[in-house]
Amino acid sequence: MFITKGNTMSEDERHNRSDEPKASSVSREFLTTSMLTAVGTAALVGIHHRYRKQQHPDASLQDYVTGIRAQLQALQPATGSTPNLRRFRYACQQAAVTWQQAYHHVIDDNKSDVLDLTAMHTTTMLARPVRWVSGVASMPKNNASLNQNEHDFGVVGIDADRQIVWQTTMPERVHDIVVQPVPVTVPDAQAQHSDVEQRRDVVVMGRRPSEKFWVLNTSNGQVQYAIKADLHRHFYGHACYSLDGNLLYVTENDTVSLAGKIGVYDTHNAYKKVAEFDSYGIGPHELIMHPDGETLVIANGGIKTEQASREELNLDTMRPSLVYLNRHDGTLLEQVTPEHNQMSVRHLAMHDGGTVMIGIQFQGEKHINVPLVLTHQRGDVSFTPLTMPNNQWQRFHQYIASVAVDSERNLLCVTTPIGGCAAIYDLHTRELIDDVSLPDCAGASVLSSASRSTNKVDEPIESSGFVVSDGQGQLTALKVCASPVSKLNGKGDKHIITDSQLHMMSFDNHLQAL
Repeated sequence: MFITKGNTMSEDERHNRSDEPKASSVSREFLTTSMLTAVGTAALVGIHHRYRKQQHPDASLQDYVTGIRAQLQALQPATGSTPNLRRFRYACQQAAVTWQQAYHHVIDDNKSDVLDLTAMHTTTMLARPVRWVSGVASMPKNNASLNQNEHDFGVVGIDADRQIVWQTTMPERVHDIVVQPVPVTVPDAQAQHSDVEQRRDVVVMGRRPSEKFWVLNTSNGQVQYAIKADLHRHFYGHACYSLDGNLLYVTENDTVSLAGKIGVYDTHNAYKKVAEFDSYGIGPHELIMHPDGETLVIANGGIKTEQASREELNLDTMRPSLVYLNRHDGTLLEQVTPEHNQMSVRHLAMHDGGTVMIGIQFQGEKHINVPLVLTHQRGDVSFTPLTMPNNQWQRFHQYIASVAVDSERNLLCVTTPIGGCAAIYDLHTRELIDDVSLPDCAGASVLSSASRSTNKVDEPIESSGFVVSDGQGQLTALKVCASPVSKLNGKGDKHIITDSQLHMMSFDNHLQAL
């Protein structure tokens, strides 16, 4: 009976039975491979972690889990899997390269700035050139594995498509971002621009009254130096380079006398402080370099603050001013004061023609109406305000956060997070072109040349404009129409076209172009 039944077994049954040993063999091979992979990965992580502990005592194994989770969260299908997979693959490649380089990096235990880098964490996302750099007040994080206040602040590099190239967490909130100029030393500098750009520094200033600033690599966001303020000094959140990129000038506060100071740092000597000048005022905030390459232009806000506080101590008696200094020896060249002593001179931008663009933060009563956007040229005895329709400066709620100038097209962009808008001025006529509603906007920068072109048929053939960042995670391009009035898609007349890219982070005060 059994023999007969066995002889009548179907062909499919015999085929399935014959595959059982093969399937079992494949399963064993898969399990063996998986176990070896797991053991190998654990060994590599163990070796790497041991090395990390030597360099960063606070490092933990949880960091690896956090990094994997962060990358998996980035692979969301909403924006398309292919670009995100490329980003993930490139991040893995960069991690491998960084690991290999780490073993060849000589650590100098005598350098105090090495200890300051333990709080840094860099994630490279895309193999693309950086066009802008911005501070971030709220970085993406895994709340399940990180403390709510841990790694919350950071800096990001942004490409021409307004996508994040790299992100670096910072131990405290940052303010200004300063990009080192491209040195022009040879006739064919343009041909070597791409190579030179990769070697440029970006200085990240802590928010007033911070005692630190950091120097990062523009191409990958890696921290190179952490600089601490001298005794009885704190930084005011802004800095600028000399046009040759050899020196960095930083606004500082003497916490004993409360006098404003300008610190001078040597970029070729690990940003060591080499000199200090008087700012000829109180509370110096932003400073910029004049196109002549010899003159520092300083916004003395006029507000006294203590070392560990942002509290204003002298609003009734404050004396703001705009100051021009010789950058070599600190000699005072010119000093101009605004019409009202509570018009705090805060933010500056320089036109290639030598005109200074000035953003005011008024510290007086809310009902007082004063101009908030001014200009000044060397030799002028007073400031010249731009025109505001019906003189209604209250639209900006007495607070200008950033000013950015497009010298080629004579356009100026100003932002106000309190007023919730960004505005563009025509510097030929000194009149307002238009303003757009952008809640909590602050950072402003000129659109890079790579970003000005467009393939959209419903946009002007020739357009220019700015990029504005805000606290809701948007990077918004503001493009000025070629004609004074353009009608688009039947939606009415517009002077400015907006296009936003949303990111899961909160952009902070300033946005700087490379």
